[in-house]
Amino acid sequence: MRFFIVDDSPAIRAMLANIIEDQDLGSVEGEAEDGSEVYPDILEVKGIDILLIDLLMPNRDGLETIKEISNSFNGSIIMISQVESKELIGEAYGLGVEYYITKPLNKLEVSSVIKKVCENLILKKSLMDIQRSLNMLPGFKTETSLPLSKHSIVSAGKNILFDLGIISESGNKDLLDLLSILYKHEQNGVKETPPLKDLFEEMINKRLGTSASAADVRKEVKAGEQRVRRALQQALEHLASLGLTDYSNPKFEHYSSSFFDYTQVRMKMLELEGKTETCAIPPRSNIKKFLQALYMEARKSLKS
Repeated sequence: MRFFIVDDSPAIRAMLANIIEDQDLGSVEGEAEDGSEVYPDILEVKGIDILLIDLLMPNRDGLETIKEISNSFNGSIIMISQVESKELIGEAYGLGVEYYITKPLNKLEVSSVIKKVCENLILKKSLMDIQRSLNMLPGFKTETSLPLSKHSIVSAGKNILFDLGIISESGNKDLLDLLSILYKHEQNGVKETPPLKDLFEEMINKRLGTSASAADVRKEVKAGEQRVRRALQQALEHLASLGLTDYSNPKFEHYSSSFFDYTQVRMKMLELEGKTETCAIPPRSNIKKFLQALYMEARKSLKS
């Protein structure tokens, strides 16, 4: 494996490089002391498989750097930081970070995490090689030339949420995290959508880590569900507005029936027209139906 280390501390960079080399985990192909020195073309030229990056750095932090490279870098990312903020850790995982290691570094923990990431990458590459070989056989074609990645699913999901008028950052993030979880379940052979409670708990546990208390998890699950419901109301109002402007609007025709119940959309349209009173408590949208529709649309857009 080929590594790139980004940390403003020379001592941390040296420690990580020593662990990688002493454990024969691969080779360190580059280092940087700030995120502003890291760009997709650098990682591509060096053929980087795994990026180890600090969260807090003077000029451009780890989160901003990941956002900068996310559309081009297909390797794995491990974040390292002394920060233990649940919000920042959750944001890091939401951006695609596979593991979050807190400082001070523990050699055994770092080694164990890197080995797991390496094993996952090796397995992924092996599956891709097998699929490419099968696609070369006469008359044989797999469903897709390459397996869908979590990042591609998330990218497709972002485009759909934009079409639906969901611009709330928190609502976006929760829905995209849930989308990634559904993708992971499908890759593990789970065909049916799990109960919503299980999906939300899995999302929150991934954000908060194993040290979170059951009370914290319950509290964040409730908050996450509220954010998603607000996002769905935003989408419902956006689609209803499109329908009022032009009933034949392709986005209205395509999304309104698959993401919501027709009666719900119609009620919102009448409300926006002023023909009915605004409900103090809006009808609850079907989150599970919305998630299933979002996932199917994301997969469909990747195949087209």
